[in-house]
Amino acid sequence: MARNETHLHPSPTRARWLALLGATLLAAFTLGVAALAQPTANAQGEPAPTEAAAPEPATPATYVGAEVCASCHTYQAETFEATMMGRIFLHEPRDGRERLGCETCHGPGSAHTENPQRDDGSADSIIAFRSGTPRPVAARNAVCLTCHENGLRTHWRGSQHEMRGLACTDCHRVMERISPRNQFVQPTEIQVCTTCHRDRRAQLYRTSHMPVREGAMQCSSCHNPHGTQNLSLLREQTPNETCYVCHAEKRGPFLYEHAPVRENCLNCHEPHGSMNESLLRVSRPRLCQQCHTESQHPAIPQNPGARFAFNRGCANCHGGMIHGSNHPSGFRIHR
Repeated sequence: MARNETHLHPSPTRARWLALLGATLLAAFTLGVAALAQPTANAQGEPAPTEAAAPEPATPATYVGAEVCASCHTYQAETFEATMMGRIFLHEPRDGRERLGCETCHGPGSAHTENPQRDDGSADSIIAFRSGTPRPVAARNAVCLTCHENGLRTHWRGSQHEMRGLACTDCHRVMERISPRNQFVQPTEIQVCTTCHRDRRAQLYRTSHMPVREGAMQCSSCHNPHGTQNLSLLREQTPNETCYVCHAEKRGPFLYEHAPVRENCLNCHEPHGSMNESLLRVSRPRLCQQCHTESQHPAIPQNPGARFAFNRGCANCHGGMIHGSNHPSGFRIHR
């Protein structure tokens, strides 16, 4: 009976050992759970990086108004106000977009006011139009085309100037009034065009030239720099149609036509300037002798006193009707 009671009720020493064992097992279990929760170590014994929390979405930039822009950009605000666009945007806006003032073109400015950095090409960055910015030319031009993609600019996309990476601000200065019209970067249109087309500038200073230097016409009188579907950015479909805008008397119709003339005025004339009279590519009679090599009109160089080279050469007899004739004298286009 005494032995059974001893088995059912262990001694105090044994009870202490059992309690200590239970506490040890509980501590080991707790440490194991904590170890599983920690990141594992890599091959070098360094702890594996934990996943970074997803960044909070950036707040889109908002419009702040032209007054805030002018508080820092004082000089630019004054010069812009003197331009045609400045007067419209700042004083007489015609729609909600123009009422945004500076931010109509440069985009929302709240991010720029908080951190006034240059354009880095990001969505919230201020849009700058100077050359050398990270924002591509096509993106800068797209801002201008938001309003100016009609009329003469209809064929800008795919035009020669657009394909060569020309920016609107290469020719136009929006923030400052330099030219009387069209907000050019130079005082006159010819100065803008000849910045790149230097060969044409040299031709315009030849003895016989179009009256561009005198201001009677402009490069854009014949060409549309923003793009056309025609040769050499011509406003009209062909060189002849372009010439007929001013030289309507050469259009005809004629009973006897001069084939090279009907084909292309540029067969005989250099429109931008020549050292020969009437913008001729070659002096007479050699110009005519490029096609007319009949034996009675020798194509070889002649004595300056010869009757075929004297005075106006071939035009002594044929010059008055050289572009075509309705005279009954015949197909030789005599005077």
